[in-house]
Amino acid sequence: MSIRRLPEHLVNRIAAGEVVERPASALKELVENAIDAGATRIAVRIAGGGIDLIEVTDDGCGMTPSDMALALERHATSKLPDERIEAVETLGFRGEALPSIASVARLTMESRPRGSVGWMRTVDNGRVEAEGPAAVPPGTRIRVEGLFARVPARRKFLRTPRSEFAACLDAVRRLAMARPDIAFSLEHDGRRALSVQGGETQPERVAGLVDRALADNSVAIDYVREGMRLGGVAGLPTFNRGIADHQYLFVNGRPVKDRLLAGAVRGAYGEMLARDRHAVVALFLDVPPDQIDVNVHPAKTEVRFRDPALARGLIVGGLRRSLDAAGHRSVQRPQADALAAWQQEPLAPAMPEGALFAAAAAAGQGSASYVPVPSFHEPRTGFFTPPAPQARAEVAEAPVPATVSHPLGVARGQVAQTYIVAEAEDGLVLVDQHAAHERLVLERMRRALAEGGVAAQALLLPEVVELDEPACDRLEERSAELAEFGLELERFGPRAMLVRATPAMLGKSDIAGLVTDLADELAAHDTAFSLKERIDHVAATMACHGSVRAGRVLSVAEMNALLREMEVTPHSGQCNHGRPTWVKLSMLDVEKLFGRK
Repeated sequence: MSIRRLPEHLVNRIAAGEVVERPASALKELVENAIDAGATRIAVRIAGGGIDLIEVTDDGCGMTPSDMALALERHATSKLPDERIEAVETLGFRGEALPSIASVARLTMESRPRGSVGWMRTVDNGRVEAEGPAAVPPGTRIRVEGLFARVPARRKFLRTPRSEFAACLDAVRRLAMARPDIAFSLEHDGRRALSVQGGETQPERVAGLVDRALADNSVAIDYVREGMRLGGVAGLPTFNRGIADHQYLFVNGRPVKDRLLAGAVRGAYGEMLARDRHAVVALFLDVPPDQIDVNVHPAKTEVRFRDPALARGLIVGGLRRSLDAAGHRSVQRPQADALAAWQQEPLAPAMPEGALFAAAAAAGQGSASYVPVPSFHEPRTGFFTPPAPQARAEVAEAPVPATVSHPLGVARGQVAQTYIVAEAEDGLVLVDQHAAHERLVLERMRRALAEGGVAAQALLLPEVVELDEPACDRLEERSAELAEFGLELERFGPRAMLVRATPAMLGKSDIAGLVTDLADELAAHDTAFSLKERIDHVAATMACHGSVRAGRVLSVAEMNALLREMEVTPHSGQCNHGRPTWVKLSMLDVEKLFGRK
């Protein structure tokens, strides 16, 4: 078989397989070109998730007709003035993007340098279709229509328009995050999805694109080591999310997805987060160009460091240093008066006759029968709460129940409003009230689903939860399945969901936090699987938000009821995150502490 040279249009189509994987890939290349052209404003319009239309308009330096013709040839670029590829300082440099896109779509380029006339050139799937003068403002506008329309083998692998839009939005968001000096806007199917003004500071831009609350719940990073600099913002450990999609990493202003850097972030937060929670960070790493190789893949999202250990140490050291400096800071709480309104419980002069807790107290006096656990949600009118400690022994409101042969003993008190202290026949038991109740709620939800569905509790006033548009799309697509879990949602505009009902067993819970975490769970799951097949993830997320929290004062009866249900609930020895819910200190160990043994 003889060797032949492939035709130019086929070479471009082969290259497009690496450079233009999906609409977001093409959009990323076009926006990067606009940034390299010195633009101060970049406007993006897409339709059908970018499959039908991608349009990028900038006010950069523009191109002459001869430059436009050359830009559509492979390996023609203005970004390498010499042959030192290791010294590249621009986002683009390979000269493949425009010809690759033009080989699999209809591309129209309009451009005008300042002080010159405008010009237009159209290439339809590799063939020049038209060119001539154009009345355009200074800068460049590029339209890409019908991506992969004549390459059905590639087009059938594209996902739904909503999924492709989510990828496009993420690509623009990352590039906008790296350049707070540039104004960006993104319009999808005639609706504004993103808009930021130029001239912002890095923390302002990051908070505006990720989460406004990040501004008050993060630490600034500025760390230099051996010629490398780490900047950006890092969320406090208590400001975390359910998936790692909220970690944004940049090297020399270039958005990257690098396992080394992602692993360094996990290492820095390793002892501060639960295994299923992820930090929210935006890290900007500046390194000398000769210490990094950006020519690893045509998509330019991967990098290689000459000294990987130094890069990892810079991130781990910089993050830990900044987080240590934060001291006792935690996620910002509501105002004091708002906090008091829902934390305080009204005191009753006496427990009402026939109250549920009377049965629990009776069980503690010798009955081994199971007593259903009460609902632990506040506020509850007429609900008894013991008075705050007065640094002296308090008179018991009721006789202290005797120690009986319960595996987890009988409750004697509460420490730090978080841990239940119980006395068993053979020692002391400490119970993490939140972790324990979280497991109980999860097991109840599993039983309810197995029996036909979780009961829903309609909200008197539906609550609106604001999210980004892709998150709303994911929730809307799975709304019918979420209704089986007792959560009834409706779309409320492009970037909000209306919550009409929540699972009854959760009681009063953080609805906004629950919906946000569920959106994150759906982003992490393969859409081919139903939510019932992901029950461990979805139900655990709901259980976490519906559990009695640390800092919640419990009565003795409530504590005993919780212990009794733990004794008859499978897997109650561990919480939904794999941590123990209770530990026991034997009497022998107690006696050793006091030197009696």
